[in-house]
Amino acid sequence: MSAMLKDLENQALQLSPQERGELIHRLIVSLEGEPEESPEAIAQAWDEEIARRVADMDAGRTKWIPADEVRPGYAQKSLPQKMP
Repeated sequence: MSAMLKDLENQALQLSPQERGELIHRLIVSLEGEPEESPEAIAQAWDEEIARRVADMDAGRTKWIPADEVRPGYAQKSLPQKMP
């Protein structure tokens, strides 16, 4: 990490949580541009997606996997692999 980046990180960590959130938003916008949709339209699209997924579950169109079966595999994938 460059000295400038490290200094910038240290300064950013001194900001309040709200200020850090605003900085994060500005940095993401600088990389991706402003969203094409309004926050309300995005929220509406998520509401519709959630409703679709719930309807799929209620209609039996999804396969349920118990959490205790998912967690062990997820934990192994998320842990760093040991070098031989």
